[in-house]
This record gives sequence, structure tokens and C-alpha cells, in this order.
Amino acid sequence: MKKKTKQDDKINPPYYKKGIQVTDFILSHDLGWCEGNIIKYIVRHKIKHEENPIQDLTKAKWYLEKLIENLKT
Repeated sequence: MKKKTKQDDKINPPYYKKGIQVTDFILSHDLGWCEGNIIKYIVRHKIKHEENPIQDLTKAKWYLEKLIENLKT
């Protein structure tokens, strides 16, 4: 059986643990779903997708647009 490495951790990968854990930050600031996802995707865009950081920034933009749309109504 293959031994799990830190890189294999699908639940809490290394890019979630640099400095303050993103989930802890989101919870400590009582952020909602959209706000939390905006923070998450911005924080990890350079780390998770080195070959295509725009992918996570596009996701952050989508959640930001949803948040703005929701606040307008």
C-alpha cells in the first residue's frame, strides 16, 4: 500500500496551510459562502494552478459578481 504524502492530502492540501489557514480566516471573519470562496480562490490562484492562475481568478470573479448581484436585490 502506498504511503500518503502531504501532496496527496485531497482534503487539506499544502496550499491551504501556508500562513493562516484560509478556512480559519474565513470562519474568524464570519464570511458567507460567496465571500469565503472569493478569498479561497484569490489566495490559492498562484499555488494550485501555476500553469493557469487565471482559472481560480475567474472563479473568484464569478463569486464576486454573484455577491454584488445578491446585494443589489
